Amino acid sequence: MIKSVFTTLLLFTHVSVYCLNIQNPSKDKLLIEIVSYVLNKGHYSPSQINDQFSEEVYKNFLNGVDSRHLFFIQSDIDFFDSFKFEIDDQIKMSKIEFFNLSHQRYLQRLDQVKSFYPSLLNQSFDFSIDEKIDLDFENTSYSKSLSELKKQWRKFLKFNALGIYSNLKEDENRKKEKNPEYNLKADKEIEIETRKVLKEDMKYFFEARYDLNRNDYFSIYVNSIALQFDPHTSYFAPSAKDRFDQNISGKFEGIGARLTKRNQEVEIVDIISGGPVWRENSLRPGDKILKVTQINETPVDVVGMRLDDVIKLIKGPKGTKVILTVKKVDGSILDVTLTRDIIELEEAFAKSTIIEKDNIRYGLINLPRFYVDFQDYGKRNAATDVKYEIQKLKKQDVQGIIIDLRNNGGGSLQTVVDMAGYFIENGPIVQVKSTGGKKQILFDTDNEIEWNGALVLIVNEFSASASEILAAAFQDYRRGIVLGSKQTYGKGTVQNMIDLNKIISGNTYGDLGAMKLTTDKFYRINGGSTQLEGVKSDVIFPNRYSYIEVGEKDQENPLEWDKITPASYETFINEDRFLSIIEKSKKRLEINPYVKLIDDQAKLIKQRQENSEFTLNYKDLIKQKEIEDFESEKFKKLNEFNNTLSFYPTNTDLEKISSDSILIKKRERWEETLSKDIYLDEAINILKDLSKAGVDFKQVAQASK
Repeated sequence: MIKSVFTTLLLFTHVSVYCLNIQNPSKDKLLIEIVSYVLNKGHYSPSQINDQFSEEVYKNFLNGVDSRHLFFIQSDIDFFDSFKFEIDDQIKMSKIEFFNLSHQRYLQRLDQVKSFYPSLLNQSFDFSIDEKIDLDFENTSYSKSLSELKKQWRKFLKFNALGIYSNLKEDENRKKEKNPEYNLKADKEIEIETRKVLKEDMKYFFEARYDLNRNDYFSIYVNSIALQFDPHTSYFAPSAKDRFDQNISGKFEGIGARLTKRNQEVEIVDIISGGPVWRENSLRPGDKILKVTQINETPVDVVGMRLDDVIKLIKGPKGTKVILTVKKVDGSILDVTLTRDIIELEEAFAKSTIIEKDNIRYGLINLPRFYVDFQDYGKRNAATDVKYEIQKLKKQDVQGIIIDLRNNGGGSLQTVVDMAGYFIENGPIVQVKSTGGKKQILFDTDNEIEWNGALVLIVNEFSASASEILAAAFQDYRRGIVLGSKQTYGKGTVQNMIDLNKIISGNTYGDLGAMKLTTDKFYRINGGSTQLEGVKSDVIFPNRYSYIEVGEKDQENPLEWDKITPASYETFINEDRFLSIIEKSKKRLEINPYVKLIDDQAKLIKQRQENSEFTLNYKDLIKQKEIEDFESEKFKKLNEFNNTLSFYPTNTDLEKISSDSILIKKRERWEETLSKDIYLDEAINILKDLSKAGVDFKQVAQASK
């Protein structure tokens, strides 16, 4: 059924190959023409490209390049202002004059700042002066001149230095507490050490800036255009597209190591268990890669090379070999031959655990995202993995299941429909309205049910998109109770990835990347959209983000909320019985002392977030910290919370991890986190109430309709 959702998009892609007539423009101009064409023809609700559109692109691009006003000065902005209402015309004519001029000016300012900032760090900072810095950059004016920009940079550097200085002072005091004989370093000595640390930090800061090439900045410009259509429409340069595919599938082909670049050198920072580097067992975090050699080819020196380019050299198809020349932490140099493989990021996949309370077993399934391999749906995906986890839990006679969707930003729509079908006999799961207004209802048509027992879904403000479809479907069916934040993220739109290379034939400019394009809106089976409003929890349990602006409604240019005709469906539980279970939970939370603490903490976090002015005086900083520590004292009790639940792996998982020390450590760390999870405690209470109610979720409650 899902396949037809993409029909319009596929037709559009096919036709566009013949419609576009581009006469050998530069690659950037070509990209602008293709992107604007795709946006206008394929987007669910295309924006009008006019002067207002132009002004927003203008502001977003400058903010994307220099969000903290640390490079451009007011004369630059005065110069750029002449383009403020011309970008729409440039887009229509595939011109990039504004980008070229602003990018050139930015590089000029970058060089100037790089040339003068070291002199600012050669002068000592006086932390006794009564001085402040305002970090509300959005409402801060640009510096009027280079000399004023230097003053702004001095404040910026001093702000960072004060944090380092304060930490070093705390380290000294701790040493004195441990050893009364220890001689504290003088403040002057600490200040000198502070600037030495900051010099290193700034070297990496500028190294990262210079590591970006023109294409990286042009991607920012293209995305400033895409953002005006909606927050989730975006351009992916080729390397960014690869990262997106890895993120959504949870796997990639390579050597199984995470890399960073520091001081022009590529360093291993993490090794993925089970991957080639982990299996070879001769490399460690901290080792530096000097050269990369393909079999029977000349070694490539990667010192000073862009990190993305180094990664391209190292990655490759499964089964091929690559040789790394590595400088070990001890200074020795060796060549390591690795056979590339498919790396699966286990932390991205579904996992489960048994939870025991009062000698009754329950199951928890943690689902970080709705992952899928878009090239082959039959390979590992979120739906089949969750089915497997359910089966493992059923073998251990659990009396209820919790699905944890907190921080799950979504993913594949198909996996949601399949997954929802494991909990209902059959019926509609979600409605989809596509570009052009065509509506489709996506059904579970499989009569089999994997789990017909008690069910709770835990969500928060960062549960989005596919997470909201699943939560909404279960809520509308009264199939499970949703526990969590006041509402979920509120992303009720569907995106599809468009390969821009297929838009035009005869492309001689290399890989053009891809567009993630909003092509559909989805709706609950009750007819309402989750756009902006999200899914409102049946039982609201506050968290530290309760008063912070997060969610679709706080993004730029979100699509509006609306509703359509409901689908035909029947609920699984009598409404009165459903509401009585919710009411029991609410009453428990009303008398739970931790709930009040969490709510108070959320209010305090909101209050502190609103403050954008910070002191550059050390004594004032200490006073402020003392006030904050005093305010936070009562919240220490939250860190001491233990839900007294027992956690242990299923028999299947136990066999898998028992002989792997890394997996055992990961398991122990997860169980430690779960033991501090206050939300699980109430989720188990709700499961217990559902079980006591004796609801048979195989039977639809006709009386409730």
